[in-house]
Amino acid sequence: MGLAFTSCSKDSDSDETATTTPDEINDFVWKAMNSWYYWHSNVANLSDSKIASTNNYANFINGKTPDALFYSLLYQRGTVDRFSWIENNNEVVNVSKIAEVKKSGGFSYGIYPKDLNNVNLVALINYVVPDSPAALAGLKRGDVITKVNGAQLTSNNYNQLENTQVTLTLAASVGFGISSLVTTDKSGTVTVAQTDIDENPVAYYEKKVYGSKNIGYLVFNGFKSDYNDELNAAFAKMKSDGINELVLDLRYNGGGSLETAVALAQMINGSFTTKPYVYLDFNNKHNSEDGFENLSDKVRVFNLVDNEPTFQRDESINSLALTKIYVLVSFQTASASELTIQCLKKYINVITIGDETVGKFVGSNTLYDSPTSNYTSFANRSTKHQWQLQPITFTYFNKDKDVNPAKITPDHDINPYDTFLNLVEFGNVKDPCLKKALELITGQTLRTKTQNADASSSFRNNNLASFNPTNAAKGLYIEDFKSFGK
Repeated sequence: MGLAFTSCSKDSDSDETATTTPDEINDFVWKAMNSWYYWHSNVANLSDSKIASTNNYANFINGKTPDALFYSLLYQRGTVDRFSWIENNNEVVNVSKIAEVKKSGGFSYGIYPKDLNNVNLVALINYVVPDSPAALAGLKRGDVITKVNGAQLTSNNYNQLENTQVTLTLAASVGFGISSLVTTDKSGTVTVAQTDIDENPVAYYEKKVYGSKNIGYLVFNGFKSDYNDELNAAFAKMKSDGINELVLDLRYNGGGSLETAVALAQMINGSFTTKPYVYLDFNNKHNSEDGFENLSDKVRVFNLVDNEPTFQRDESINSLALTKIYVLVSFQTASASELTIQCLKKYINVITIGDETVGKFVGSNTLYDSPTSNYTSFANRSTKHQWQLQPITFTYFNKDKDVNPAKITPDHDINPYDTFLNLVEFGNVKDPCLKKALELITGQTLRTKTQNADASSSFRNNNLASFNPTNAAKGLYIEDFKSFGK
């Protein structure tokens, strides 16, 4: 952070007025937030009156680190605003576009309390990216992590799972006691080092046939605009397979590109071209950005050039013409995934199965130190520092502008702890959520060797505060093409 020197002379004979210079980085933080932050009118310290006096303004913003200033400006942080963040990245990338190569070990996980104290935790591996370090280390979907770097996983150290290199201890067995998960550890450990990964979010597709029902099961793990063509190709495959029922698995999808979300709706149905799909609402300084995003019969295809999504061409959208879909959800389902449910159900029947979602009905833009372009230009940013902001800049509504719920409560609830004993490879009907979807579609009871936690267990029914570290913010924002010159 730059230094600012203040004249401290108290010479009564001096006619000079002391002037304090605003810190350069903090000036960027405050002014970018003043312009774009969705709740700026609710935050007294973001009022335009703050800059009426240069001295008072400088004294207010100086003396804080950029992150301390940023978080002090959030509106009811942790309750109303749970998702804004700031970062100082030594290799700044344009994170406003969820279409990038990023450092990862290649495994997605959810964090669960191990007991009633919510201190000791375990991590359940949702899936492993093919050919990633995690895959090469032998990790697989359904593995349970009990220790990180030799220590019991807790609320104080679970963030170490995101270290550039991490040593994991896995459970050999998992059971349910009266008030806790009971685990025994495997001997030995697994070490995973991060590498550059451009994860394909179109993770799995399978056709299942039950009589006249051609059921497509599609696992979609991120709304990434550089994979729009792969998503469109998956729907072309389903179309050629004669799919007439769809189970869309969004349990591990934290959001991403708004453009991809709009295209997905068209791929599912396709009968409402040019109709309004989602309404975006910005703060009163950016009312010109407010408006509808309409359904289109085209999807834009991007490739990464220097880790930046670059437009290549338009493709005609492949549509299944479905009037009903089944969506699998979890406490990790957020943002553009929730948008898909809330907005699509205005046009077709959307049946949700699983656990309550995150409740993130807001989006953001990345803001850079580029005041001449209203802090939105990555190319014109200052290179004197690496600070960049990811504040909430808009909220969204369905086409009728209905008030969003706190979270999406599924139509058919599946206790998340039931997955511990049954989370095998994608497509296996032991998966309780997939099993329920198939039963709803077919009207049949599928007999599997599914294991459930004791229904009378106080642990299972206590609705413990299961949480996931990625739910804190990163990866859970909607990419907004509209305000970046679509």
